[in-house]
Amino acid sequence: MSLYDIPLHALDGTPTSLSAHRGKAVLIVNVASKCGLTPQYTGLEELQKTYADRGFTVLGVPCNQFAGQEPGSAEDIAAFCSASYGVTFPLLEKTEVNGEHRHPLYVELTKTADAEGEAGDVQWNFEKFLIGTDGAPVARFRPRTEPGDTVLVSAIEAHLPA
Repeated sequence: MSLYDIPLHALDGTPTSLSAHRGKAVLIVNVASKCGLTPQYTGLEELQKTYADRGFTVLGVPCNQFAGQEPGSAEDIAAFCSASYGVTFPLLEKTEVNGEHRHPLYVELTKTADAEGEAGDVQWNFEKFLIGTDGAPVARFRPRTEPGDTVLVSAIEAHLPA
């Protein structure tokens, strides 16, 4: 199954899919508003602003599976992201990334290994998956990898459309 074929919903509930970003490099990140890593929104927005005009987008996926750190409604999440971090990148609806009700997107993404060769469950909020322009996962970065990390930025630059 192609990641492009997996049905998704935007934060406001409207149907979407990764095919809306076909031909772009996409950084998919499970996000949360009340996490010690929440300040990564700043770096994610910087990536969005730096690379959006070169065929790249960040895609935020709110998740409440880690210590209940994304408890709000879609409206709460949108207001927080806009007011606190000026987020302009798209956000999906709140999603389960692990467990019995793991979203099909994350069923596929968690097959991707990180730099140490480990695949499997998402460890915590702000785990990042880089999707290449062909819609296939190309890299996985664990939660503590900051958006401005040189390895992450180099991976994004290497997978921007020609």
